[in-house]
Amino acid sequence: MHDNQILLNAYRFMCYAKAMAETYENNRAVCKYVHATSRGHEAIQLATAFHLKPFDYVSPYYRDESMLLGLGFSPYQLMLQLLAKADDVFTGGREYYAHPNYRGGTDKPTIIHQSSATGMQAIPTTGIAQGLQYLETIQSPLLKKGADNELPVVVCSLGDASITEGEVSEAFQFAVLKKLPVIYLVQDNNWGISVSSEESRVNDAFEYASGFHGMERIRIDGSNFEQSYETMKMVIDYVRRKRGPYIVQAKVPLLNHHTSGVRKEFYRSKQDLEKHALNDPLPKLRKQLLANGITEEQIQQIEKDAGKYIAEQFKMAIAAPEPDAETVGNFVFVPTPVTMESGERSPAGHEKILLVDAALFAIREIMEEFPEAILYGQDVGRRLGGVFRETATLAEKFGDHRVFNTAIQEAYVIGSTVGMCATGVKPIVEVQFADYIYPGFNQLVTEIAKSCYLSCGKFPVQALIRVPVGAYGGGGPYHSGSIETTLLSVKGIKVVYPSNSADMKGLMRAAFLDPNPVVMLEHKGLYWSKIPGTEGAKMIEPSVGYALPLGKGLIILRADEEKIKSGVSCCVVTYGMGVYWAKAAAKNFPGQIDVIDLRTLFPLDEELVFDTVNKHGKCLVLTEEQQNNSFAEALAARISKHCFSFLDAPVEVMGALNLPAVPINISLEKAMLPNTEKVSMKLAELLSY
Repeated sequence: MHDNQILLNAYRFMCYAKAMAETYENNRAVCKYVHATSRGHEAIQLATAFHLKPFDYVSPYYRDESMLLGLGFSPYQLMLQLLAKADDVFTGGREYYAHPNYRGGTDKPTIIHQSSATGMQAIPTTGIAQGLQYLETIQSPLLKKGADNELPVVVCSLGDASITEGEVSEAFQFAVLKKLPVIYLVQDNNWGISVSSEESRVNDAFEYASGFHGMERIRIDGSNFEQSYETMKMVIDYVRRKRGPYIVQAKVPLLNHHTSGVRKEFYRSKQDLEKHALNDPLPKLRKQLLANGITEEQIQQIEKDAGKYIAEQFKMAIAAPEPDAETVGNFVFVPTPVTMESGERSPAGHEKILLVDAALFAIREIMEEFPEAILYGQDVGRRLGGVFRETATLAEKFGDHRVFNTAIQEAYVIGSTVGMCATGVKPIVEVQFADYIYPGFNQLVTEIAKSCYLSCGKFPVQALIRVPVGAYGGGGPYHSGSIETTLLSVKGIKVVYPSNSADMKGLMRAAFLDPNPVVMLEHKGLYWSKIPGTEGAKMIEPSVGYALPLGKGLIILRADEEKIKSGVSCCVVTYGMGVYWAKAAAKNFPGQIDVIDLRTLFPLDEELVFDTVNKHGKCLVLTEEQQNNSFAEALAARISKHCFSFLDAPVEVMGALNLPAVPINISLEKAMLPNTEKVSMKLAELLSY
């Protein structure tokens, strides 16, 4: 390389990074929040940043401050996040240092929000590449390109220790299978935290990648700026043209602490530190500049100016205002366009349809209207159309590029939606059974639920996640689970639970249009109305475009006003299969029971619940979940608090027995679950007060 201007720019940024690390170390009382620096990693990070264009995507990891400098973010901007200041352009003081997100610029690549959970960024970032590939396939105007129709690439930055994560393997598998335009930049400094590579893994990233046939790979000296610059140019150009995955393993030294809280002297030997110092990219580049004819005086001036500049930037950052505590609750969600019921719920001439068909018809209408909508998950594609036939015919109608199977990869299915929606694609995904959602829970909790809040609303995740739930007919321990309490413990997602086909169709559309993540729980026992007493789940098919706003419950059975005034009435608050147990039990108490179908568990229609309870003074909260520590018990406690002065009896809860799983034997299953008889007995007790 003979372009001294590029080398000088790189050296200047390296001097910034060195001065920043020294400044933070010398001001530990001020720099009180945990942070990592890029010392030792600067060369490969800057080399990567210099080749990326505004229409590209990049996901830096927590040590990538030099990459951020190379992309054009100022030290002051980075320091605002370091000190958790109000004007932190990334997260408004909510995130750790070097946890960026950036959208909408014409000067820098897009950076989705991602966590610092090691390796987990591989799935959302691969989801970006998946979204780009789909937009290319349909020639969508949403696809950002360069001036010469250059196609975008995606860079996912990782530490070498992260490749032991199963979720990284899921990302690699999908990237190779689908030939996605993603580059995995693996910075290998030989350390996890205090765990060395020798004691934690048998393969490094380069060796590991050999098992993923179709993944191009290269290993380089990431402390050598020239080698890094030329390699990243070659790799990025290749992926731009060939549209396939590439892994770059860059060997780098770790010259500073793992983080400010886990200091190098805690666990690293003097010999190890000295060995790493030999590969410091700063003196290497300095030597190259001198060899290229740059004078000692010029280099010293760069170093002096860098020190002065960083001191000024740090002083400004210290003086910047702290966040307003009143803003702490902002950006959990962004506004949804569906705030009122729209369309016809029971149009003349329409027939009753099954709940499973309502879901199918709703998605079919969505995909006809929105070309950016796609559907994927296990067995949802052309051959089977879902294990419940809930996606039957969709692949035939819309093509395998829009409706397709995935491997058994719940983490990828869920987490990829983060990157997909960042490109403008609108994913609908399915987890085959509720009991199988747990491998994807990392992504749901850490990446999806937090993205809107920690990006200050820049990156809400528009994901519709379908999950069949519930027990009936001997489904057994791994196909019968109810998971609403688990889901509702996660803040930043919405949870919907329709009990009939009309609600299913209206809520499905509203959930799809909602720019926030929505999990739709669908009781498989109601899909076909085969269980006696669930015929009411079949309702007239609503019109095309029918939408039912989330957070609106409905009184589906009303007590007589005279019974209410006489104090011999009760309300049941329930959802899903509980609706049918409650309605059947209410027949034993004519005119005495109001039944509320919540329809949405979060947001919850508290106004309807509290007003109804106040009217009756007696309430049963009914759920299929195991009762102890459930959503139903938490709701009962809230009802007790808000309606205390109106209550004539304690708020009762009924759920399944507190067992670890639903047994497969039908008689044991029946003994575990609520039913009409058990609900009737509980109502009789309540009405006796």
